[in-house]
Amino acid sequence: MNTAGVLVPIITPFAADGRVDADALRRLAERFIEAGVAGIVACGTTGEYYALEDDERELVLRTVAEATRGRVTAIAGINALSTTQAIRNAQQAEALGYDGLMLSTPPYSLPEQAGIAQHFRTVAQATKLPIIMYDFPARVGVQIAIETVIELARIPNIVGIKESSGSFNRALALIQANIPDFDIISGSDDMAADFLFWGVRSWISGGANVFPGEQAAMVKAADDGRWDEVRRLMSGMYPVIQAMESGDYNQKAKLGCRRHGIEAGPVRQPLAPLSEQDERAFLALLDAYQG
Repeated sequence: MNTAGVLVPIITPFAADGRVDADALRRLAERFIEAGVAGIVACGTTGEYYALEDDERELVLRTVAEATRGRVTAIAGINALSTTQAIRNAQQAEALGYDGLMLSTPPYSLPEQAGIAQHFRTVAQATKLPIIMYDFPARVGVQIAIETVIELARIPNIVGIKESSGSFNRALALIQANIPDFDIISGSDDMAADFLFWGVRSWISGGANVFPGEQAAMVKAADDGRWDEVRRLMSGMYPVIQAMESGDYNQKAKLGCRRHGIEAGPVRQPLAPLSEQDERAFLALLDAYQG
């Protein structure tokens, strides 16, 4: 499974009547692939996986699998409230031909480190696919300790971690740990240049729903050692990325898809739509972008 480059945790478009808009999803995947992304993550946080019915989840996964097959890496988010449901999600993705999986600690239950380790170990034993762990304590309520990451990295099909803690001190500690055959993946869009500077070359970026080509170019510039270009690209995108990171991330990611000529529709409850004022302010930032 190739994780080098930018991988987009793709939004899930909804039509005016509330249904999953599979045609818009397919067209978005095409736009992202054309823009040079290395892969697409279906049913991630940005894809509102928690708000999908079972049949909708299968539709999203099948649509992305068909769009990416043989072209770019396809990763399925398999987060769930329980380990048994995460295993079912993993088996579904495996049956649909996905290249890999992304998995967080279950939200709400607040397991201790022993429970976190057992969760990932049990899922890894139930699938042949490589797993990227997802560290996002702001969403799930607990953090995967660095010691637990190192322990789990010994499992052959646990191959990396998407680091979205928001602490670059922690990210740097993981990078400096030099864990064999294990990828540290940038999961904090506003810190991506820092990750790149320290040698990370994989970025799972919700902001790539808005800036797929620019972010792919940023990773390429870092790979070539063109740090002025990295700084230029990040500086141009930063006001939009900062606005997304400050709140209402999913709503803004969907609005940003207008850059690709695609209406992604509303978010689903329990998320609320942006106010008219906030929507105008975000669209103004997009209009001001001088990429």
